[in-house]
Amino acid sequence: MLARLRAFARGLKAELLALSLAARDSRTPWLARVLALLVLAYALSPIDLIPDPIPVLGQLDDLLIVPAGLWLVLRLIPPDVLADARARAAANPARLGRSAWGLGLMLALYALAVWLVWRWWAGH
Repeated sequence: MLARLRAFARGLKAELLALSLAARDSRTPWLARVLALLVLAYALSPIDLIPDPIPVLGQLDDLLIVPAGLWLVLRLIPPDVLADARARAAANPARLGRSAWGLGLMLALYALAVWLVWRWWAGH
């Protein structure tokens, strides 16, 4: 079971690398690029929707949100672009590190969510 989880994690990292390459490809539609940016920002951000120290839920969000977002975005990328990106990722497996841009984007999204909830709450 543990070996299967490790293999799943390695596959997920390879797909995230391919996604980052496909998002930079000019043949990728703009919607797929935007969603890829959001998925990559969430996956690489040092902060999560549910913090990791919270037992079970902290890891569960990573096991659900990242694969679900990845699944959606990969469906939006043309197959030839995705095949090229996967080939480039396999040929040059770089390590995706934490992203300061991802952190900034996630903080901005959290701030927007708080502001929207506050506006909604103030209106009622």
